[in-house]
Amino acid sequence: MIKSNKSITFKIATDGSSASGKTTGAKLISKRFNMNFLSSGSLYRFCALKILKNKNIYNKIFINQIVKSITLKKLQNKKLYSPEVAKLSSIIAKKPFVRMALKSFQISFVKKYKLVVVEGRDIGSVIMPNADLKLFFTCSIKEKARRRHKEFKSQNKKITLKEVKKSLIQRDKEDTKRKISPLIMTKNAVLVDTTKLSIKELDRKLTGLVKKAIIKKYGNL
Repeated sequence: MIKSNKSITFKIATDGSSASGKTTGAKLISKRFNMNFLSSGSLYRFCALKILKNKNIYNKIFINQIVKSITLKKLQNKKLYSPEVAKLSSIIAKKPFVRMALKSFQISFVKKYKLVVVEGRDIGSVIMPNADLKLFFTCSIKEKARRRHKEFKSQNKKITLKEVKKSLIQRDKEDTKRKISPLIMTKNAVLVDTTKLSIKELDRKLTGLVKKAIIKKYGNL
């Protein structure tokens, strides 16, 4: 529907906690509607990886240099998903100057393209407050832990289901309670509960929501 009309502009913000399905959902939307995709989490992980290589030494100038070097291709680096990078990324995400630098990058990205879907934890509230469609992903902690544990097992990482669940609960608490850009569901966001949804069911649901929002804005194209 979007592919046949290059003149339209449509931007989607997707938010949610860890393992809630927001990344999978945003990627499904990106593929289905030929939209430019950006994961805010990968931005923080990219910065964390660079900081680790710099012996954990960083300041405002160094962060700005890192941000200037970011490309979508570099954000595909598998090293971004190591436990060390994940741990540090959650720490630097609490730093105001880091969030400010990456906020500017994300806003520039959104302005650059007509068709955009961005996922994270403060996209609808901070990065894209005027998004055409805002989606907020949620999932039961039991199912989130199962998914993340399965993911770790596929990567041969030794960690128990109980440890994964504890870690997710702690991360959710940090995300919702932090003073800077906490994880919140904006009033005009659509709630997407992925607890009992398969990938195909999620794809079908999201496709329907996006089509409905496009028709609301432009009518039948």
